[in-house]
Amino acid sequence: MTKMEPFDKVYDVIGVGIGPFNLGLACLLDKSSEVDALFFEKKSHFDWHPGMLIEGTMLQVPFMADLVTMADPTNPYSYLNYLKEHNRIYNFYFLQRLNMPRNEYNHYCQWAASQLESCRFGHCVEAVRYNEAEEWFEVEVVSEGEQAIVKTKDLVLGVGTVPFVPESFRGYPEEDVFHTSEFLSHRNRCRKAKSVTVVGSGQSAAEVFRELLKEKDECGYSLDWLTRSKSYFPMEETKLSLEHFSPDYVNYFYSLPQEKRDEIFPTQDLLYKGISAHTITDIYDLLYEHTVGGKSMDVRLKPLTKVNGITRNEDGTYRLHCMQWQQEKAFVQDSEVVVIATGYRPNTPAFMEEVNAMLCKDDKGRYEITQDYQIKMKKAVRNRIFSHTAISHSHGVGTTNLGLAVYRNKLIINGLTGKNIYPVDEDHVFQQFRVEE
Repeated sequence: MTKMEPFDKVYDVIGVGIGPFNLGLACLLDKSSEVDALFFEKKSHFDWHPGMLIEGTMLQVPFMADLVTMADPTNPYSYLNYLKEHNRIYNFYFLQRLNMPRNEYNHYCQWAASQLESCRFGHCVEAVRYNEAEEWFEVEVVSEGEQAIVKTKDLVLGVGTVPFVPESFRGYPEEDVFHTSEFLSHRNRCRKAKSVTVVGSGQSAAEVFRELLKEKDECGYSLDWLTRSKSYFPMEETKLSLEHFSPDYVNYFYSLPQEKRDEIFPTQDLLYKGISAHTITDIYDLLYEHTVGGKSMDVRLKPLTKVNGITRNEDGTYRLHCMQWQQEKAFVQDSEVVVIATGYRPNTPAFMEEVNAMLCKDDKGRYEITQDYQIKMKKAVRNRIFSHTAISHSHGVGTTNLGLAVYRNKLIINGLTGKNIYPVDEDHVFQQFRVEE
């Protein structure tokens, strides 16, 4: 066992979780003498949604939404520099598209993380405590059975989201009933099944359905796709719609009263929850090919279908208890494998339990967040906790959008240093979201 290094100083900031947001922060801080930073991640290495790194899938934002470019195009951790370092810059040039493959984005992030001395993988944060007398946070970290207490002035939470599995789908064998986030781990199980059903209608559901549809004839299973939505709706990807993922719209949304934000946010799901147009096109083209010559393909798409529960049949298959909610007609759907695309929920980390009493929450139990992504404190202290996590109620649809990650990190760095290291301005879009006084 390797003995954990001694952490015998007080850091300026510790980031908990190394996903794209905190990794981007680490990249921007790497050459800075202003901030002494350290980042902890419990996983052994960077791995971004590994269960959905399906060959042929693309990132849904342009390559400029990498870890650093929107703040510093000359930064050595840019995607273009990654391509140059891997002798792929002409390959990408000839590819003639703005979006990078999703598995290459993961490899790009792994490349960046491997060069950052501030990033510690295989280090699990067990607890965070506040030392009021010394005015610092004490972060309890465990790695390979060794424990350490690391002191820091400030914290940045980047623990991301977790797959949401409705209670009625829990408790069944994981190889038979699983979330889309685990698709690649269970792909061979799908290939051997006699029937597969996908439940849900977002991008992940569509990508899984497309992959299953590609292999359906070879594997011989029947295939169903159920969603309670009225249809398999495309994501709003027009250029003016994309302006909702701008600093201008984030600031406008934040300026609204919380009750108004809670009213607006649920109406904007097609800005970030729909299916990309090219994925819908791929699926339709496959369906068309499968029916050439009047061939029966044993595939069914069922919108308007609410799944009320699931039970196991005597033969080991599963019965979905469904309702066509417009007709108000109940029916059942039997399937050997069920893949659920029920989205993700904010991660409420247990390690925050001891400092939660310091933090302000609204009447729904959500952290109250400042415009520059600090969690509000009940009483004034010199130390701060910034958050990339659980902030959609305060900052809106762009919360998980990689195109706004760098903008958020610019604000956090300016907050950490008390300086305007990265100037932040508005007027990035053609729309005027607010009426000026």
